[in-house]
Amino acid sequence: MNKETEIKLRASRDTLAALRDHPLLKKRNKSGWEQRDLFNQYFDTPARDLARAKVALRLRRDGDAVIQTLKTRGQSVAGLSERNEWDWYLESAELDLGKLDDSCWPAALADLDKSLLQPIFTTDFIRQRADIAWGRGKAKVQIEAALDLGKVIAGEGEEEICELELELRQGEPEALLELAAELAADLPLMPCDISKAERGYRLFDSGSYTLSLPAPQLSAELSLDDGVAALAWHLLGSSQRLAEQYRFNGHWRLLVEWLEQLVGLRALIASLGQAAPRSSSSELRQALDALLVDWRPRLHAGQLDDTVRKAAPALFAAELQGTRWGQFSLNSSRWLLARGWTVARNNRGNRQGAAPLGSWLPTSIATEGQELQLKRYQQQPEDLAEQLPRIERLLVWLRLARGILEVPEVDRLYGELSKLYELAQQTIDPETLAARQAQAHTVATLKAWRALVK
Repeated sequence: MNKETEIKLRASRDTLAALRDHPLLKKRNKSGWEQRDLFNQYFDTPARDLARAKVALRLRRDGDAVIQTLKTRGQSVAGLSERNEWDWYLESAELDLGKLDDSCWPAALADLDKSLLQPIFTTDFIRQRADIAWGRGKAKVQIEAALDLGKVIAGEGEEEICELELELRQGEPEALLELAAELAADLPLMPCDISKAERGYRLFDSGSYTLSLPAPQLSAELSLDDGVAALAWHLLGSSQRLAEQYRFNGHWRLLVEWLEQLVGLRALIASLGQAAPRSSSSELRQALDALLVDWRPRLHAGQLDDTVRKAAPALFAAELQGTRWGQFSLNSSRWLLARGWTVARNNRGNRQGAAPLGSWLPTSIATEGQELQLKRYQQQPEDLAEQLPRIERLLVWLRLARGILEVPEVDRLYGELSKLYELAQQTIDPETLAARQAQAHTVATLKAWRALVK
């Protein structure tokens, strides 16, 4: 078994051509570019049991070689993924079911009748590969760069494959992000964690691409720093998956949810006080703010105007044709991997970062809640919009970490505060003002609010 660590970056045909001669790769190319034609047949049962178990099984023809490969789903975020992989060289292009034994076959599929496995889709592409040397101080790093161009074909459906894969052969995963970020500064590259196998399944069923990542498992004993890392990775990874699926099908709700992840990430960073000195997050905040400044008005307008909704896919495609989204995604990943918010932190900030969530979060919510001054906005509902950043900070923690709060009706608090947030964004008219007053009163009288905001 090998552990495959790679980052996948969606590209255009023009970008693939430019990558081949990019000075950064040209200077560090130790092998020259080698071209291969790869023909891949994927297998599953009629009930798609392997897909549900996050397993991919394929036969690949590479020149005269026939390779049977089994991959299991590992961790993946912002295109950077780790998977377990088993390869077997075969004499003929037929599955060898005997290779799929307990040493590799997932326990969840132990009772599966393997004779039900059948061909379901193909991914055929031309790969140009090269060995790239990437120095990180004294550490030696070797990366395989692969430029893939071809098609996924499933039944009558097909989708183009046009991507750069960077696979780590030697060194630390940070090197993949560093190389990818430098390339994305010049060329439009979209970090994307959908595999070729997932694309094949998506052609059968557009809903098969899982948009929601598993929610972070937080506990009251977990430190603030560890909690921030888990939540931020979740928000960033979710934004990537939503961007990929919106690019694929243009469903408006996906774009709304994509923006919600970015708003949540921005609010999370802003909520940390001295645990995240402003200097440590300035570049990330500026990049996030630039995206939000452009996309918030479009989303707000689209809620009321169908013409705006119809124009949004073309605007999003234009976003992806630039370098901003790729740079933001990759630089955010690098920042999270290095825990950039801890840089240049003073002793008080270090103590705050080490504090258990069970004590930090109630204190933070109490402070934010007192500053929200709900009684004031019951009298002056026209000014509630000025509190949007504070409500966003409350909501991101209540959405993802309310399970560690030992107060009654905390789920209801999240729901009612979300309603107040929606009202705060609406255009002011007598009906909206009255609704704001009523909703501010509802939140202020909740058991959970009164228990947290003493």
